[in-house]
Amino acid sequence: MLLLVGIAGSPAFTGWAATQTDPESAAAFYMRLLAWPAWRLDADGEAGGLFAADLRAVLLVIFAVGLLYLLPAAQVARVPGSVSQFFSGWAAYVLAAGLAAVLAALLGPSPSLLGALQDASTGAGYGFLTGWIIGTASLGGRA
Repeated sequence: MLLLVGIAGSPAFTGWAATQTDPESAAAFYMRLLAWPAWRLDADGEAGGLFAADLRAVLLVIFAVGLLYLLPAAQVARVPGSVSQFFSGWAAYVLAAGLAAVLAALLGPSPSLLGALQDASTGAGYGFLTGWIIGTASLGGRA
């Protein structure tokens, strides 16, 4: 998960996905979606500074780690097997992305309830379409 956010959210990847992919293709849509938890090395004059610019990526990592630790323990205890681990890892990432988006919108430089709700749907969509990567990576883990 840290690699996914670190690599796909990097300034180099987000810049490449925004400029070098065909906006009318499914592959380009997915590449741009992978870049959703973008982080930056400088704030570029954004209100709140560098932390506000990177808040969504930081919160996503924190929530995903916490939820990956909490969710599989209850799931695996009841239904042993890799299918349960896969879906609990995927669900943890969906929930973490939605929560990170909401809190980043509310704690960011210009908070609004509408913005938080819109960002929550975007974050949950990101988590749903990329969470399978985290679900696959969580296979074989111990709760």
